[in-house]
Amino acid sequence: MSTNKNLLYKGVKYSIGSFPLMFIGPVIIHSSFKNQGHPFFIPILLLGIAIAGFSAYLLFKGVTKITSALFNDSEN
Repeated sequence: MSTNKNLLYKGVKYSIGSFPLMFIGPVIIHSSFKNQGHPFFIPILLLGIAIAGFSAYLLFKGVTKITSALFNDSEN
């Protein structure tokens, strides 16, 4: 049961880490679209897309670890 607890904790940690990025990424994307005439429009847009994509990756990895900890019986 100890390995399942550790895996569950790791999954929750990934999921919690993705939540701030879920809000930061779209805010950066929105900010870059409001300043389309600025020379740094493309780099800031790419940064926002990368942050949003990374948050989706972290959330997927966290949910995968949580479901693995809950539904896999590794004691046998």
